[in-house]
Amino acid sequence: MKKRKIYVTANDHKRLTELLFEADSFNDRDRKDLQSLQAELQSAEIVESTEIPRTVVTMNSKLRFVDMDDQSETEVRLVFPSEADMTEGLLSVLSPIGTALLGYHEGDDIEWAVPAGTRRIRIEKILYQPEAAGDLDL
Repeated sequence: MKKRKIYVTANDHKRLTELLFEADSFNDRDRKDLQSLQAELQSAEIVESTEIPRTVVTMNSKLRFVDMDDQSETEVRLVFPSEADMTEGLLSVLSPIGTALLGYHEGDDIEWAVPAGTRRIRIEKILYQPEAAGDLDL
């Protein structure tokens, strides 16, 4: 599957880069989740919060995605690791699926490798995006 261009707000980019820097200071730089996030950030187009399309997954966005293999639907909010709690639908950006979702658009199909093979999901709907709602300081 062809890799699409992803978009990250300047604010999210700054905070996620700081997260990676902190992890690096604790010698966590060899963790695959951190390497994946770093690769996503390096390839992302950085835009101002006021210019991000409403259909892009940003930090603190709530969205619904469909597993393309079993057609199950899941609603999550993409959060920083300290807030993550999957029992509450709070998905860490450092989880493989969290990193995969960041910066993609509503309607995008995403494929990524996991230990058990390949996962495939489609972002069905952005239910809430902070930037679109005017919540620029989350």
